[in-house]
Amino acid sequence: MTLDALRLEVPDILEENAMPLATLPASLLQARGLAQDAALREVLELLFRLNRSALTLLERQRVLQNFSDEYRHYACAYQGGTPPPLLFLRLCHELATGFKRLLLQILQGRTPSKPHLAWCLYMAQHFLAQCVMRHYQLYQEPPRGLWLDSHLLYWIGEHQQCLDEHVAAAFQPTPACTLRGIYQQQLLLALSNPFHLAEGECPRLFAALAPFAELARLLPVEEDEDIEGALVDLSLDQASLPQQAITPGNIELLRRLELGPLLIALHDPAPLQERSERELLERVRHNWLGRQQRRHDRAEQAIACSMVVGLPQIHAHLLEHRPLRVEAQMLDNSPGGARLLCSPQHGQQLQVGQLLLLPETSSSPLLAMVRWRHQNADGLYLGLRYLKGLPRPVWLRRAPNAQTHPGVLQSTPAPGNGWHHGLWLNQGQFVEGENLWLQLLNVNTQTIVPLPAANLNTPLVIRHPLRLG
Repeated sequence: MTLDALRLEVPDILEENAMPLATLPASLLQARGLAQDAALREVLELLFRLNRSALTLLERQRVLQNFSDEYRHYACAYQGGTPPPLLFLRLCHELATGFKRLLLQILQGRTPSKPHLAWCLYMAQHFLAQCVMRHYQLYQEPPRGLWLDSHLLYWIGEHQQCLDEHVAAAFQPTPACTLRGIYQQQLLLALSNPFHLAEGECPRLFAALAPFAELARLLPVEEDEDIEGALVDLSLDQASLPQQAITPGNIELLRRLELGPLLIALHDPAPLQERSERELLERVRHNWLGRQQRRHDRAEQAIACSMVVGLPQIHAHLLEHRPLRVEAQMLDNSPGGARLLCSPQHGQQLQVGQLLLLPETSSSPLLAMVRWRHQNADGLYLGLRYLKGLPRPVWLRRAPNAQTHPGVLQSTPAPGNGWHHGLWLNQGQFVEGENLWLQLLNVNTQTIVPLPAANLNTPLVIRHPLRLG
């Protein structure tokens, strides 16, 4: 990662010394004695000049901490849902600008500590989120540059592995306490059709999202999967790409918003949550799902089902060896996947990325993968993605008489008379480029197959596309 790749919007340095920093506290205190609009204008002018002045990292950090305190003071006037003036939005934007410049100074220096970097990323993202939320509160479309900077900050946090570093920040409306949380809090607000909210509901919704936002996950996109929620392109200057089909090409910066655990948590007991907040979340939640067919609640059901968990057990089941099954309830179902509820005692087996077989869901056994999980007093909820195709057991060897390893061949019809095949293996058994001897059930001969690059990879299993004659 280079600084050129960040493309954060920051103004040029125009002044070497805009003002003596020793006089700043007195100037800010004097501004508090003015009327609200005049005070905002005075504070904004001071911050504007300092953001375009050459300051050391420590000087800029102290300046921004002073202005963050001033922000808290002036934000109190708008806590009751009163729409803020445009001057307040400009103050939020200048604070975000200041923390983005501080971030660049941190990255240009020596290797920063993770907590320090996480704090700076969080503060920049917080004030960007405030800009977005306040624009929606005023029924205005946020400037598109806010989204580009927000995506970039998330991307930096992802690569610096500090998305989930806890940050204590006493702001109102209440923000989530991690970079992942506040970024997704802003994203969920944008997906909530904010222009349809009543006067004053936008900041209330923002605060109501705070304890839930980090439960969602932005996950990498696979070229062959169906997207059932919002699609985020971290390289674009817009919130998300709902109903957008994945086109072949670079998908490194594409993320899909997985909402499963969040949607379950919305129904958990929350004694401290106000009834109005719960009702507001319930009213907007259907907007988050993005695609038209998911905008209506699925029909509730409680159908008993069973699962064969893990590749070795699936292999044994396909050989009719009757391995142990995990019992569950299927709460909803669709062509793309299902939501299940089972006992928490199976949590160790049912990790995200685990391969499952549902023997009785359709006319033939159906492969599936655990995409999300969430545990509460009801039990362990699982979100499954169906993997279309006929599963068959296979054996693999490194040499004709070497030790056998189990595999599962997933086959789907191709246009014409051919088949597409995917070979499922336990993670870490083989490496890309190995020549393996593959044997099908009821076939005495073995076929040499070179192992190509995987097209689906989880911590537990891996799938390689195969061409078989």
